[in-house]
Amino acid sequence: MSDRRLHLHLASWLGQWPAGPGLHVVGSHRRARPAWDGRLRPAVAVTAGASTVLSVPPDRVAAVREWARRPGGPPLPQLPAVVAGAGWAVHDSVFRWSVAPAPLPDVGEWTPPSAAGLPSWLRVFDRPVLVVRDVRGHYLAGVGIKRHDAYGHELAVGTVPTARGRGLARRLVAQAARRVLAEGAVPTYLHDPANTASARVATAAGFPDRGWRSFGVYPP
Repeated sequence: MSDRRLHLHLASWLGQWPAGPGLHVVGSHRRARPAWDGRLRPAVAVTAGASTVLSVPPDRVAAVREWARRPGGPPLPQLPAVVAGAGWAVHDSVFRWSVAPAPLPDVGEWTPPSAAGLPSWLRVFDRPVLVVRDVRGHYLAGVGIKRHDAYGHELAVGTVPTARGRGLARRLVAQAARRVLAEGAVPTYLHDPANTASARVATAAGFPDRGWRSFGVYPP
């Protein structure tokens, strides 16, 4: 563990951190309460090396531990049914964080998420988002901050297709990461393992791939 803020974030977000080798199912009341966007996340896990902490609602701990003991290893696609019922999705992500964002120049401006011309995904945030517009004021790229707790803030970035390849996303991520650190939290960045473009953005912005992973059950 390289930063106390990350330790505190994972302990708060999951309900326990760190843990020894193997899969550890822990109960957390946070899994039964709305997350940063007002929606539930009934299962969240982080894997670091040989250790995985899987956080679920307290009343589902026994059922999930039984699921985890199945021969041949727990079948991840079945986890949503164990913790939430039908209609939920399971996602696997690369889990990255940074305490030293790349020294890229600032490129965006902080603006209310209700500002005109922003895409719908940025409007779910309840605090200012970081946005790049063209000379005519049209949206090109943006970053929103998912404030999971006082210690860990996850960055989400998006760029319109016509503006890709200009380095906007990496500059926005680095700029937003500096703000998160200034606020006393650690910035995290999660992306699909198959999303090579997002992986390049993260690496260029100063979020190395340390081999950590995250998976969880999310609304459809």
